[in-house]
This record gives sequence, structure tokens and C-alpha cells, in this order.
Amino acid sequence: MADDKTPRVLDDAGPAAPPRKNGELLFDHVWEGRLFGLTMALYDSGAFAWDEFRERLISEIADWEREHPDGSEYRYYERWLAAFERLVADKGLCAAEDLMGRFRDLAARPAGHDH
Repeated sequence: MADDKTPRVLDDAGPAAPPRKNGELLFDHVWEGRLFGLTMALYDSGAFAWDEFRERLISEIADWEREHPDGSEYRYYERWLAAFERLVADKGLCAAEDLMGRFRDLAARPAGHDH
């Protein structure tokens, strides 16, 4: 469990800022919202400090930018997923192969079946 009780603050600007429309978080696909919710739930449970995730997210974004100087299509939540996977594996919360299986199961659920 993380010892840091500093409240999470989603960036409003900069590389770690989630996409927004009219101030509201923007998810283009159902899996993105589910991933966001899963990340927040694990943080709220004390599984990690917010800065642990944020640092990985910024690192994933920077790595992607270095690897795609041509301006290839950028997908924010793919970077979020990569940061989340690294954090969960680094913290020993779930093995990478188990995480992907669970994520695929969640992603396959139809919209409206989140209960």
C-alpha cells in the first residue's frame, strides 16, 4: 500500500492532462473510461501514490513522442494503459499476463454492463 495520502489532482494542462471537452473528461471508447475508473479505484484504495502513476504516464508520453517524431496519430489512453500496466507490475499488484487477461475481459463487456 502507498503511504502518500496526498489527494490526486488530474493535470489540467501539460502532457499528463487527460483529454477534455467543455471541461468534462473525454473518452472515445468504453475501455478508456473503464481503465480510468480502475486506475482511480486502485489509487483510492491506497495501492499507489498518485505521483507514482503520474510519473509513469509522463514517461510513457515522452517515450512515445521520441519514437514518433513524424507526428503519428497519438492516443492518450494507450499511453495511460502502458503507464498503468507498468505501475501495476512494478508494485506487484498483478502479473502482466494476468492484467492483460483481466483488461481484455473488461474491455469486451458491452456498454451499460458495468454493474
